[in-house]
Amino acid sequence: MEGLYRPIWVSIVGNVLLGVLKLVVGFLYSSIALISDGIHSLSDLITSVIGYFGMKVSSKPPDRSHPFGHSRFEPLVAFLIGEALLLVAYEIGRDSVFRLLKGETIEVNSLMLGVTVLSILAKEAMFRYSLHVGRKLNSQILVADAYHHRSDSLSSVAVLVGLSLQRLGFRYGDGLAGLLVSLFLVKVAFDVLLENLGYLTGQAPPFEVCREIEKRAMSVPNVLGVHDLRAHYVGNKLHVELHIEVPPEITLKEAHDISEEVRKKIEGMPQVERAFVHVDIKGVTE
Repeated sequence: MEGLYRPIWVSIVGNVLLGVLKLVVGFLYSSIALISDGIHSLSDLITSVIGYFGMKVSSKPPDRSHPFGHSRFEPLVAFLIGEALLLVAYEIGRDSVFRLLKGETIEVNSLMLGVTVLSILAKEAMFRYSLHVGRKLNSQILVADAYHHRSDSLSSVAVLVGLSLQRLGFRYGDGLAGLLVSLFLVKVAFDVLLENLGYLTGQAPPFEVCREIEKRAMSVPNVLGVHDLRAHYVGNKLHVELHIEVPPEITLKEAHDISEEVRKKIEGMPQVERAFVHVDIKGVTE
């Protein structure tokens, strides 16, 4: 569990340091690009804090009010982070249009470019770290937070391109790069929103997952058939219900033991949280 929270703390500390650094340099040299990029980094701090508390709640054990646990809170928070990504995309696009219309120019120096490069490298490292841990632990909050790091990295790329082009005398480079970044962020945001919407609404898993469930059930001795398989997401984990067919000559205890072995094999899949196995007698139970 400690490894699950570490990327969030890295995000919080990193966003504070990068945001303050970009704001200080931006105000020092009157750079609207760096100031907005610094605000963007600090806005990531909010989503990281939300993500931290979201994981705290989703990891709570089942209780009377939530008998199947609190796992739906994690995709709910990830969904909110996706909405925040949409807001960031809108803000970057709007600022980019304003810069194109106004055609403002600033004096660009090596310190401003260096801070921007540092931000890109740091944010890309944070993105890869959060994404690696998020996929390894199947945490949608960490995955969503990772893409928020990527959004900040891309916005810094836009700032770097814009500042570099302005230093070369092309005043519209920053705005054009910002528009491209905002379009990419819209795609990333919709990917995060749609994935977690499926988790929140009880979407069925892919066909390949259902086939693997059937295969595991049929691998248990004396399981003659599988039918009425239903599986849906409760948060980012699956709840599975299925019927197995067993020979009519076995005892009640043997049938129970078979169903328990099937349950354990299915719950051994990393994406499955619970399996409910119903026993039917081959040729007798309909």
